[in-house]
Amino acid sequence: MSWLTNYVRPKIRALVSKSDVPDNLWTKCSNCGQMIFHRDLTAGNKVCPNCDHHMRLTAEERLKLLFDGGTYELLELAETVQDPLRFRDQQRYTERLKKARSATGLNDAIQVAVGEIGGQSAVVAAFDFRFMGGSMGVAVGEGFIAGARAAVERKAAFIAIPASGGARMQEGILSLMQMPRTVIAVEMVKDAGLPYIVILTDPTTGGVTASFAMLGDVTLAEPGAVIGFAGTRVIEETIRETLPAGFQRAEYLHEHGMVDMVVPRKALRATLCRVLDLLMVPQAPEATEEPPAETAAEPAESEAPDEVAEEASDTAPKAAPETAPETAGETTGETAPEPEDSQRAAQ
Repeated sequence: MSWLTNYVRPKIRALVSKSDVPDNLWTKCSNCGQMIFHRDLTAGNKVCPNCDHHMRLTAEERLKLLFDGGTYELLELAETVQDPLRFRDQQRYTERLKKARSATGLNDAIQVAVGEIGGQSAVVAAFDFRFMGGSMGVAVGEGFIAGARAAVERKAAFIAIPASGGARMQEGILSLMQMPRTVIAVEMVKDAGLPYIVILTDPTTGGVTASFAMLGDVTLAEPGAVIGFAGTRVIEETIRETLPAGFQRAEYLHEHGMVDMVVPRKALRATLCRVLDLLMVPQAPEATEEPPAETAAEPAESEAPDEVAEEASDTAPKAAPETAPETAGETTGETAPEPEDSQRAAQ
């Protein structure tokens, strides 16, 4: 019995059992249904070779794709209050945070990194849609502001790559307050004379679209990315009309002037390098102050007032000499009578 159990049965199970195949060897394209081998998918930066559908990238994959040599330095972001409103729906907000962190290995939905892109200094704030739909809460707002400050301190370009469903409802009004805060951060970068570039990815919606995502000096977008504020179904139910085909897609926004360029992922890094070369003006070195040279003679300007005074005295009209007042006779042309004649006339 032990021989059958210990030897024969394992042999039979090994023959009939299925081999252990990893689940991530093949990926099905959500657009055309094509099965793609994982190596081919990685080599193509998660772009379907059959229909050119751009799949979503993680924040880490974004950073490796853009930075020179895939090397960068992550900024350590400040810790924020975990559950300021003690929110609870079907689950506690703290439980949702724990699940998202264990599934993604991230602290929140944003990663900020510094490095070089095409030899130009750059700070990149990349969103990760896997973390609660890339929603923007207090931690995301603090991370975005930290990236803007780092760009100003390093005199580097600031690049934002949103992939978000909007503001995080579990944080209520605090998440909505991140919209004006991120706008102020963008203005801080622009006031410093530094370029602010936005790369819109799938999806970019809600409060993210209504704040920093539409304020770029140059706005790029990936093909087929969903970009908008409210969803298509909500808009159709509100206005009671059928929206045109391709509405809220990157190509549609490009045709209507909302996006500067729609760039395929394989050409994204090269395009970004060209944009940075155009916008990043090299700064001239600061000039050193030198003491003024000593002059032997006084400048001619000091003699000018004396010369002007002399010329003024020569050209001024001369006053007439003082004369005795005219007598009454001189004024009338008659001579004054003598005293004796006046007495005889009186007699």
